[in-house]
Amino acid sequence: MPEEIQWREARLHSARNLTPDIRLFEIAPSGEFVVPTPGSHINVTVQVGERRDVRSYSMVGPCTDGLYRIAVKLLPDSRGGSAYMWSLAPGAHLTISNPHNNFVLSPGRPDYILVAGGIGITPIFTLALALLQAGARFRVLYACRRHADLALADELKERIGARLELFVSEEGRRIDLAAQIAKLAPGGELYVCGPIGMLEAAKRDWRHSGRPVDQLRFETFGNSGLFASEPFTVKIPRLGMEINVPRNRTMLEALEAAGVEMISDCRRGECGLCALTILHVDGIVDHRDVFFSDAEKAENAKLCTCVSRVAGASITVDTADRLS
Repeated sequence: MPEEIQWREARLHSARNLTPDIRLFEIAPSGEFVVPTPGSHINVTVQVGERRDVRSYSMVGPCTDGLYRIAVKLLPDSRGGSAYMWSLAPGAHLTISNPHNNFVLSPGRPDYILVAGGIGITPIFTLALALLQAGARFRVLYACRRHADLALADELKERIGARLELFVSEEGRRIDLAAQIAKLAPGGELYVCGPIGMLEAAKRDWRHSGRPVDQLRFETFGNSGLFASEPFTVKIPRLGMEINVPRNRTMLEALEAAGVEMISDCRRGECGLCALTILHVDGIVDHRDVFFSDAEKAENAKLCTCVSRVAGASITVDTADRLS
């Protein structure tokens, strides 16, 4: 069973830009301070238009001084959560959860590779500092499109030195995951946080390496896909419904708003509970989940409605759920 979320009031202590579109927020929670473990995240309530919603943000650094630190990337294709966070000034009231951890660092391994893509550096930064403190053998591979997009790189370089290697696309550098995995000592673990393409490549190369499945760990953020987000229509013939999905709302949210009862949990493309059967698609299904395998995605039999979208006009699905 998923761990129950405990909510508490908080105040925005300070905010500063790490890059032109990534901002670090320091948040002071009320009540007893719960120290997060490396890889933890907090949930934050945000205002998106007329409705309240929830977003998850990874912790940045150890956060042992009474402040939670998160980094938020301002995304043009976001559902509105990042724009709301960027609108806040120090002193603003927040409602947050206690820390939760779905990206737990295993101690005592002979070797570690930590791979970050873009804003995925936030949990990787924290894991790297924990491994440094533990005296572990590890390397950090950090990829982004432009040098200006590097967040926390200078601080991380100062802390871990040559263990950090940067791969900037505009400089012609890309991570060869298969080659990097081949260098990993037997029994070592790979930790990845980045866009969906990076996660899928890591899973594929790890599988081809023949290493144990449980020694690959990954963290997701469901706003990344192979195509830019655009509006599309969901058709449910059995219910006689056609539902418009705006660019800044997930398919799951649109279905719920229309009164379709849905089952869901993670809302991050990890658990598969919200998946629906695809009857027809006019366009391309942009599978943004990490629940289905590459083969299952190629079959286009189902999609995770919490993160996946359609690049095209419409998708026709079936659901056994009743109107509420």
